[in-house]
Amino acid sequence: MRCCLHGRGAGFRKSPQRRRDEDRGVKDMNGVEIDSLSFCYRDSKQEILHEIGTPVEAGEFVCILGQSGCGKSTLLRLLAGLEKPTGGSIRIDGEEIRGASLSRGMVFQDYGLFPWMSAGENIVLALRQRFPEMTKAEKKALALSMLEKVGLQREIYSKLPKSLSGGMKQRCAIAQAFAIDPPILLMDEPFGALDAVTRAKLQDLVLELWESGERSRKKTVFFVTHDVDEAILLADHIIVLGQRPSRIIYELRIPEEKRAKRETQFVDPEIISMRNELIRQINQDVEQHIGE
Repeated sequence: MRCCLHGRGAGFRKSPQRRRDEDRGVKDMNGVEIDSLSFCYRDSKQEILHEIGTPVEAGEFVCILGQSGCGKSTLLRLLAGLEKPTGGSIRIDGEEIRGASLSRGMVFQDYGLFPWMSAGENIVLALRQRFPEMTKAEKKALALSMLEKVGLQREIYSKLPKSLSGGMKQRCAIAQAFAIDPPILLMDEPFGALDAVTRAKLQDLVLELWESGERSRKKTVFFVTHDVDEAILLADHIIVLGQRPSRIIYELRIPEEKRAKRETQFVDPEIISMRNELIRQINQDVEQHIGE
């Protein structure tokens, strides 16, 4: 079932690479077409994803919602090019994904920082791969700027990950992802291991960074979660996956004027109605599988 309720927009400092791309007339790769996508591992007969299909417009914030084990992270790995589909395809602006690319950044639940490198060095390493033409001083300046943008002090640049709290490490991971400025950002339950207060702060931070992008170059975000309230708060496009073999059982597009706000999320009748319908769809799918 698909519910079309739909959109979004706003301004973020362009990276040197983006300015050069604009000068050459290069367009960002943001629009994604998932077409009849299926997947199963070679050593398994059980299909994980079954003929998933949906168009994703450039600049959408998409939450992939569903119960644990339904294939959400598998879908994200396929979007990242880390796995190959056994059927169907994923296309970015008409070009099929055939492997990993620096045009798709990823933020993991376990932070993804090298423990032997400082927070700043982790960001600089990513910048070195993404923007090899940048000078050492430019990379450090951008890393410091991004740490400040995510609410961390400049001293954090020289700190090892082991000396940082979970929330600080995840801020570093977010800073790294936005520093390399990928047009598509993939986030795999990045706040799942955090306490409620830190989680809320980082949700607001990601929204702020995403909304600061110019409409024509706003990042297309795919965000995996099993939390209905998190999905409603963050997304303007929600995809609900059912039990394995997983398919899209419900899809919701939320127009800008109907988007949830943290202060009214649990009192706005329309938002409450969206929440109840999402929960109903998930529970109905679970009951159907129990009865099979």
